[in-house]
Amino acid sequence: MIKTIAKLSFSIAGAVLLSTSASAQSSDWNRSVTNLFAAKQSYPSTAQMRGEEGTARVKVYIGADGSVQKAELVAGSGSAILDKEALSVPTKVGHVPAPPAGPTTLTVPMTWKLA
Repeated sequence: MIKTIAKLSFSIAGAVLLSTSASAQSSDWNRSVTNLFAAKQSYPSTAQMRGEEGTARVKVYIGADGSVQKAELVAGSGSAILDKEALSVPTKVGHVPAPPAGPTTLTVPMTWKLA
């Protein structure tokens, strides 16, 4: 039996691709929010067994109070299973620290790679 080790890759340095008020958002806030999403991301076992890898990009709408209001897939990973997981991450987090400049959106890449 071959054992496959799954590596969950989530780049902190470039994880926040877009912010509607990027100049007003602090890098500390971006890093904090990115870490919250990374902590809730998992590699679905079905995708692992099928050898599915990819990067999905999810646009997350965040209210002034830090509540995750909605998420939408802006670029699929090539795997329906991974895309479903990507969309579930913001819901799992539910609430982040309040954005420094009020309501905002972030487009966050979530990557899954088998090692």
